[in-house]
Amino acid sequence: MKRILYVVLPIFAFVLIFTNAFFGHLIFGLPYEQDINKYSIYVHLQEEWNSYPGNILFDITNVWSNSNSDQNVYSTDPSDITSLINYNSNQLQSQNGKSYVELKHEFSNCESSWKPMLYRLAIDSLRNKIEFVKGAQLNDDPYITILPNMGIEKQTASESYVQFIPICTSHESTSYEFSVSINDKNSWFDVYFVNSEKQLEHYLNSEIFHYYSGDECSAQNYQSFSGECNNVGNNSGLLIIIPDNLEQSLTKVKVNLHEKL
Repeated sequence: MKRILYVVLPIFAFVLIFTNAFFGHLIFGLPYEQDINKYSIYVHLQEEWNSYPGNILFDITNVWSNSNSDQNVYSTDPSDITSLINYNSNQLQSQNGKSYVELKHEFSNCESSWKPMLYRLAIDSLRNKIEFVKGAQLNDDPYITILPNMGIEKQTASESYVQFIPICTSHESTSYEFSVSINDKNSWFDVYFVNSEKQLEHYLNSEIFHYYSGDECSAQNYQSFSGECNNVGNNSGLLIIIPDNLEQSLTKVKVNLHEKL
């Protein structure tokens, strides 16, 4: 079965890419009527960090139900950043006295969305099917990711980097399924679904921070995790905590958020 897929899938992808050469202006109809926000957050750690000169890249996909979905829709390949991405300014920030630079672009604002051109959908679908066959992903969808829960033996870290990833929603209360993974096999993450970015400040100030209490709303000491959190407020998001022990020059953290209909 695997051998057949490895032959059929490249052929399938080639046909879609070839078709796109003639109909590149068409946007492929997605199997769900929701908006896609794809963006990245790049974090450059300064000399105060144990992980220096390492960097962290958060690759985020947020699929959600936008009541104004006809506005600000981009169909360009997001890898071509010259015409549609406006980056925020590089500002030096700090956590617990340790500085870093954060850079992200406009797709994080929940006001613009992205739909893949045909060839991009073919590439993403092929990549997804390979991951699905390998067992690295549990569902067959290029933009809604369910990962196997891969925990490690309980670890503690005296210092960490913390990132808040907001949700997008047009409702006062909603439900989200999410997944997080890290590509550093010697590290891990903790993740909490919190009610607002204010909880990031509480955590950094060593105060009690509050998060949703559902069984799948949080996880500690994982390298890959998927969960679902219900009845969360519209200012909610993920609080992702990464220990300051990174050894790679670039650590990639993939985050997928999906608002359930």
